Amino acid sequence: MGIVPRATGSSYGGSPAFDLPAAVAAGVAAATDGADIIDVGGVTFAPGEPLPVHEEIDRVVPVIEALRVQLPEVLLSVDTFHAEVARAAIEAGADLINDTTGFSDPAMPRVVAQGGASVILTHSLARPRDSYPSPQYEDVVEEVREYLSARVEQAVEVGITKDRIVLDPGPDLNKSTEQTLEVLRGWRQCTSLGLPSLAALSRKDMVGEALGLPPQERLEGSLAAAAWAISRGARILRVHDVRATVRMCRMFEVLAGWRDPVGPLVHNV
Repeated sequence: MGIVPRATGSSYGGSPAFDLPAAVAAGVAAATDGADIIDVGGVTFAPGEPLPVHEEIDRVVPVIEALRVQLPEVLLSVDTFHAEVARAAIEAGADLINDTTGFSDPAMPRVVAQGGASVILTHSLARPRDSYPSPQYEDVVEEVREYLSARVEQAVEVGITKDRIVLDPGPDLNKSTEQTLEVLRGWRQCTSLGLPSLAALSRKDMVGEALGLPPQERLEGSLAAAAWAISRGARILRVHDVRATVRMCRMFEVLAGWRDPVGPLVHNV
């Protein structure tokens, strides 16, 4: 899943794709580099002033409309916690709603169900765009699992079938680095729910604090974290660096026996 931000204050590198032509070009480039899903976001998860819904729609819907025409075979996702943005995005051609707030908008489940879209359910505790200092958990891995299980039940109750649900344990979201590391070590608790899981680890603060590096120097750490998550069941990686991540995944798949070497196999033959 390649990230296309249209929000100011993006967590990595500002928002170079903020204007419409650049955002569309970034989506096409990510697909060319191997992304199966393009995730367009108009508002960051980070704390800040709320953005009017109509402005968020104006940021994401034109990108979805343009990419739907140019990338008919690629899945399109919209990163939003507003039901009205989700509705407009689905009407514009979005396949997937990436709700990083786990249905904070009570209208979201029904909008997704009625629109026939899929949904990513993410663990987070704060209200949208609110800070959450010093998060406390008795058992962060088990609490994340219980939260996601409850959101799955909520989705199914309104008609979202399980084959349209992806789970995201929410690394870094309302979690300290040490808590995020615990979640990563216990990732199989999430996959034990029987649904595909997404790992959003690219250039995250957890990587930076683990290695003592700024965002622009976190590629290698992000790839290592992604490989760790794959080995524990993650099946979607939400990333900034699509080409490097695709190559890492292909090598991982060859090592795991899931993919044959591309070849030609001429070494010592």
